[in-house]
Amino acid sequence: MVEVKLVKIDGKSIHLFNSAIYIFASSTGYTLELDIIVSEVVVNKYRQEENLILEIELQDGRLINTFMHLKSLSGGLPQLNLFCELNDMEEYQDFLLVNENDSLFPNIEEGITLEEIREHEMPNEKVTLKLNLPIDQAEWIKKKKNKELAEIIKEAIYGYWKNNENR
Repeated sequence: MVEVKLVKIDGKSIHLFNSAIYIFASSTGYTLELDIIVSEVVVNKYRQEENLILEIELQDGRLINTFMHLKSLSGGLPQLNLFCELNDMEEYQDFLLVNENDSLFPNIEEGITLEEIREHEMPNEKVTLKLNLPIDQAEWIKKKKNKELAEIIKEAIYGYWKNNENR
């Protein structure tokens, strides 16, 4: 089976946790499919894009440069599911062929956890808090910049988790 070594999207390398590249056969023709487990940060960056320029380096040294369309699949681990139409199957003879009637698709999520992905790249999410604090603390907070407050809160939460060993 053909394995992916490296993927660049719009010229930028992305970290892959797992991947599968294969040919999907349907009644309308053949598509080259690339399923990749990536970080939530990468998914958020490309989620709204319809078409992406990809450079795919395979383990055997072959390079595939192509425009690919992004499919959105929800649930499970963060992943990008990309595809492009194929006119000529000649150079893809050694790729896994999956038929639209097959019930088994490559399982790229096996053996990977969200925690492992987040150890590599932790996404940030904007949070708004409404707090009832003593006036001296409220005044102190108002003097701080958002970036500084975010760091203080992050450290306080990690410290709390460490001391209480529960999340």
